[in-house]
Amino acid sequence: MAVAVLAVVFGSIFGIFYLYFSTRNKERLALIEKGADASIFIKGRAKNAAPFWKVLILNLSLLLMGVGFGVFSALLLDTYSNLDSNAVYPAMIFFMAGVGLFVGFTLTKKLDNE
Repeated sequence: MAVAVLAVVFGSIFGIFYLYFSTRNKERLALIEKGADASIFIKGRAKNAAPFWKVLILNLSLLLMGVGFGVFSALLLDTYSNLDSNAVYPAMIFFMAGVGLFVGFTLTKKLDNE
């Protein structure tokens, strides 16, 4: 049973990638036959875009700071309120991690605009 499920999962992943790449190839060949410029296929990043490592470090650091602040705020809520501690910890960790990722997204947009 597990082998069949595993085969279906990997078959689905293979099928998605196969359809994506074969369709992309057919579209490109059709555009080339019509005489379209080949430069539209080159996906270069913008000249003023921030390097990938800066964006990764910024988002990872803000995510970890959000998780840490979520644990701290969950501890405060658990200590000074009558809320269920089994629900407070995951809720605050996920909420603050989401806030950290949102802040990272906005800072990344601002970094790309500079």
